Amino acid sequence: MRARTAATLSAMDDGAKAGEEEVMTLPAGYSDDARALWDAATALNRAAAAVSPQVAGLPPLLFVTDPDRTPRPWETARRLPSGSAVVYRAFGAADALDIGRRLRTTTTDRGVKLLVGLDTELAEAISADGLHLPEREAAQSPAVRAARPGWILTAAWHGAQDPWTQSLDALILSPVFTAGGSSADKPNLGLAEFRSRCLNASLPVYALGGIGPDNAACLIRTGACGLAGVDAIQSAFCADG
Repeated sequence: MRARTAATLSAMDDGAKAGEEEVMTLPAGYSDDARALWDAATALNRAAAAVSPQVAGLPPLLFVTDPDRTPRPWETARRLPSGSAVVYRAFGAADALDIGRRLRTTTTDRGVKLLVGLDTELAEAISADGLHLPEREAAQSPAVRAARPGWILTAAWHGAQDPWTQSLDALILSPVFTAGGSSADKPNLGLAEFRSRCLNASLPVYALGGIGPDNAACLIRTGACGLAGVDAIQSAFCADG
């Protein structure tokens, strides 16, 4: 397992400072909350990329959908910055293909990546950019990688075990803070434990769970490669600037 040392942390700080002048800033029309999330996500991504070639090409911000909490995900996707990504989780919904196609059109127009949760057939049907796997299905990644070598492959990670394989591009670790949805009954990791797991993980790690505009900046220097979210991203990027 690849662990990052204190020297690596220092290099991450230096990478963030050196790239400050290259931060991708949002244009006019975005809320302060959207700016706070995007600024934190891009700072994390830039610092992680400075010390790990694995981070190259990974989106800094992941909007994770949920049929109940984000019933109209294309509206948020329409406001996402170029370079970010949508993780579309349909959970077998009857209208999954229709929503997926709508998301594909919107994300293509916006320069946003589109990943599909677990459903390989749906991902292929809508020409997605990749697949996101639940932690229990991470072992599928070698077969998926062999069939679709150009896809971005991510897997959920809840901290109990690092489901590392050569075939994954990144892990999404949750919950960092107290969260809603399916993570509402899970104890949060907290910053110290999240940082420890990031620095000892075998792959780039996204932060998910209870992250919002008020605490996103706290994740700087944890080693995360970006932010993922559901409600906070929907609220921030659908709000009027």
